[in-house]
Amino acid sequence: MKKFLATVFIILVILPAFIYYSAVFCLAADPLHIDVLYMNHGPLQPTLEQMRAIFSPYGDQIQVDWHDFESAEGTAFMAQKGVNTHVPLQIWLDGKDTLVIGGKEVRFFGFPTGAGPGFFQGQWSLDDLSQAIEALTAGH
Repeated sequence: MKKFLATVFIILVILPAFIYYSAVFCLAADPLHIDVLYMNHGPLQPTLEQMRAIFSPYGDQIQVDWHDFESAEGTAFMAQKGVNTHVPLQIWLDGKDTLVIGGKEVRFFGFPTGAGPGFFQGQWSLDDLSQAIEALTAGH
């Protein structure tokens, strides 16, 4: 009889509690926070569209905040981040604009390589951004 009661207790009390708290902890994970500082100008629009396409499949796994370089909010954001240069695009993933991806250090600053005016191109690609998001969301 004691074994039966112990089994019933486990099934009715312990198991549901375990399932509930496991679900709560899984759902409570914070999303990857992405800040995008951008200039809302024509040459950058194709890159911004491609970035939105990269972000889209992640749904609730990421939170993207867009900061227009030329808005009052963007100016305040730049001051908060210590940005004092004319930059068409800068991206922070969980507060970092520089990450190691595939063994190389990548800074998400300027246009991606091959996009926009040459003097505003950074040394990163949209593939680097995709890889970084994939790696960081796996850890969230």
